[in-house]
Amino acid sequence: MKVFKFGGASVKDAEGVKNVKRVLEITKEKDLVVVISAMGKTTNALEEVVQNYFSNKEALESSISEVYNYHLNIVKDLFPVPSHPVYTQVNDWFKELRSFLDSNKSKNHAFVYDQVVGFGEMVSTTIVSQYLNQNDLKNEWLDVRQCIRTNNYYRDARLDWEATQSQIVALVSKKGITVTQGFLGAEDTHNFTTTLGREGSDYTAAIFGYCLNAANVTIWKDVPGVLNADPRFFSNTRLLNHISYREAIELAFYGASVIHPKTLQPLQRKEIPLFVKSFLEPEAPGTCVGKGVLLDPMTSCFILKKNQVLLSLSSLDFSFMMEDNISEVFELLHRFQMKVELIQNSAISFSVCIDNKYNNLEPLLTKLRERFKVVCYYGVTLYTIRHSKPVEIQSLTEDKEILLKQENSETVQLIVNE
Repeated sequence: MKVFKFGGASVKDAEGVKNVKRVLEITKEKDLVVVISAMGKTTNALEEVVQNYFSNKEALESSISEVYNYHLNIVKDLFPVPSHPVYTQVNDWFKELRSFLDSNKSKNHAFVYDQVVGFGEMVSTTIVSQYLNQNDLKNEWLDVRQCIRTNNYYRDARLDWEATQSQIVALVSKKGITVTQGFLGAEDTHNFTTTLGREGSDYTAAIFGYCLNAANVTIWKDVPGVLNADPRFFSNTRLLNHISYREAIELAFYGASVIHPKTLQPLQRKEIPLFVKSFLEPEAPGTCVGKGVLLDPMTSCFILKKNQVLLSLSSLDFSFMMEDNISEVFELLHRFQMKVELIQNSAISFSVCIDNKYNNLEPLLTKLRERFKVVCYYGVTLYTIRHSKPVEIQSLTEDKEILLKQENSETVQLIVNE
């Protein structure tokens, strides 16, 4: 058995859905789990629905209608006969969405977020599954929430591996094609929808691969594979033919966007190869992540994160920054949901680069300034370079102000003002 995952870009319109069918026909896989994300930018559009639900009720219905019409146009392109059952199925999903918003009493933003955003995957897989069935690629549609069991930490739920393994083995047919959703799960107490974090569909594919002892997992993307740098920011990028699990985990940890950080660990545990391939060129080899050589070709890898915040902290009385000071800083970073990208400390100062993902920076700074002298640099860029050469670092930092540099034998990290 194998697992394929198709992201939102691969099913953003009717032609994308048709191309999924083409990929399945070219690869000729018979026993397959196909994990599919929400279509195009649907997750962003449903996030706007959530925002309107809490703060702009007048715009709520129009934002729902925009998502509905987007999917209806795709359905019309794929299913010219209006009596096809997919029309009713899609309508039913949006009725369920509206029913939830009408009856919900919870003011927990994260809870509402998961209940609403999850409809994107439910609708996309309904459309794709029906289209494949109509075109002689018979498949079973599976509600992933019956399989992926989690705690109730909404927006970033933690997996119950034992329960999930049991459900997947019980519900997934070992023969034929199963179409299911990425990103989603359900908590055990009330069976409410949970999500696994943004880009969690890759993780879903890895979970199925692990639980089914899959031969391999393939992530289909709009790039030829894993590149040594993001071509939007770097020129002369190179395709990596092979990456070891360890190296891929390092790249993911530092923020390489092609592979989700949580995806790799379960696959490594069972040595299940992960392929990253282009859905535009399905016969091309792409990138294999697995056992063996560290990197092929052996080359420097560049990761860039823009719009970061660098904080430099020192004690108000010029005393040493000891364990109790640092533990207090980390408690505040955790409380205000800051993702820590880099830390560096000396006897009297502590620097931390953070991603202000949830816009909690100002209340964090208020608390920090009660105890520390705080210097804050906004909108900085974090470069991480694996296996770098000195000439590359020199070229990269030319005409830039280096605020912080950290280096070990394999990795250089630089925080710069552009």
